Amino acid sequence: MLTGLNHITLAVRDLEKSLHFYVVLLGFKLHAKWDGGAYLSLGELWLCLSRDMSEVNIEQQGFSGQDYSHVAFSIAAEHFADFSHYLEANNVMQWKQNKSEGESLYILDPDGHQLEIHVGSLDTRLKSLDASVYRNLEVF
Repeated sequence: MLTGLNHITLAVRDLEKSLHFYVVLLGFKLHAKWDGGAYLSLGELWLCLSRDMSEVNIEQQGFSGQDYSHVAFSIAAEHFADFSHYLEANNVMQWKQNKSEGESLYILDPDGHQLEIHVGSLDTRLKSLDASVYRNLEVF
């Protein structure tokens, strides 16, 4: 039911330094940035840079305080509920509750790697951005 890679989120200590690295040195395209992170792309790859939790107001960002780095896989909306129930029936552990655009299930693999099963795309995320949630939001 999974259809491929959806996005990668990396926790970064210095957002501006990371933006310089990914945009200027590696050639990623910047789509949006805010106090706590940025959305970039390279070809079909969607990359989210998320400021390290020690650097971000955890309450405001809605994170649990752990490293937010994870790999997300795409799934069609019509398969999401069945696949979620299937994973839950097989006792797959969750590490976070969804608080963003699109349906998501945040799960752990047997080694504790953080994964996400996500309905949506960079385009749907950009269309849903809300300046009241993303402090100092700039869309490019």
